[in-house]
Amino acid sequence: MKKEEIDVLDELNKGACMGIDAINFIMDKVKDKKLKKELRIQYDTYKNIIEKIKELYPDYSTKEPHETNVINKAMTWYGIEMKTLVDDSTSKIAELLLQGTNMGIIEGRKLLNHKDTNKEINDIIEEYVAMQERAVENLKKFL
Repeated sequence: MKKEEIDVLDELNKGACMGIDAINFIMDKVKDKKLKKELRIQYDTYKNIIEKIKELYPDYSTKEPHETNVINKAMTWYGIEMKTLVDDSTSKIAELLLQGTNMGIIEGRKLLNHKDTNKEINDIIEEYVAMQERAVENLKKFL
C-alpha cells in the first residue's frame, strides 16, 4: 500500500504545483483587484497543501514529492501566453483558470474514488478537491 500512497501524494503535489505555476504565470495579466485577491487565496491554499504533503511524505519515502517538470511548466506558460495574447480580459483569464481548476477536480475525484489510502492522505485529497470546487464557484463570478 505504501507505493499507492506515494503515487497519490505525488499526484496531489504535482497538481498543487501546477496550480501555483498557473497563478504565477497569469498574475501579472490580472487587472481586477477582486480576482487578484481570489488568486492569492488559491495560491496560499495550494502552498498549504504542498506543506502538508511535504510533512507527510517522509513517512512513505526518502525522496522528495514529485513536482511539475520543466516541459509541463513551459507548456502551461506558453498556453497562457497564447490564449491571452489577443484577449487578456478578466473574463478570459477566469475562463482559463476554470479550465485548469476543473482538470484538478477531476484528478482529485479520481484519487478519492479509485485509490485506497489512509485517512490522513484522504483528508488532504478532500481538502484539495474542496479548495478547487470553491475556486470554481468564485471564478465563475469573473466570467
